[in-house]
Amino acid sequence: MWDDLAVDADSSLAHSEISPDRRGNMTRRALFPSGGSRAAADQIKLSPGIISGNYVFLTGMTGSGPDGTMPENLDEQFRQAFEKIGAVLREAGLDFDSVVEMTPYHVGLRDHFDRFCAVRSCYVSDPFPAWTAVEVAGLRREGAVVEIRVVAAIDAS
Repeated sequence: MWDDLAVDADSSLAHSEISPDRRGNMTRRALFPSGGSRAAADQIKLSPGIISGNYVFLTGMTGSGPDGTMPENLDEQFRQAFEKIGAVLREAGLDFDSVVEMTPYHVGLRDHFDRFCAVRSCYVSDPFPAWTAVEVAGLRREGAVVEIRVVAAIDAS
């Protein structure tokens, strides 16, 4: 499921235990939804998401499929990226209503901006998150046209 992580069945809630920071404070918790690989994440030194304080920070997600292939259909790439974001948010007990900031990085932004906005509108609602769309020359994943990172807030009430 994760474009930068190998898929396996070894992920567990033990991987999302609170970890001490460099000063020994227990302040962060990594998020590894089912379908993600802790070994692959450890290899490239990332967490799909991490809770820090009252926020959840997500690694940028592209629209690769569960087998790692990148769909040629742009709408499918966009949907799959949002579905992967949703999986990480659910691991934190959140949904898209918790997203406060979204930054998509686009290859060829002007070529597919309207299509991206149409898919995005299926996932976000009023009040909409702060949003900055950035055009880039390329992305790590071959064939990817968008990588989306988000920050979500945990309701502290």
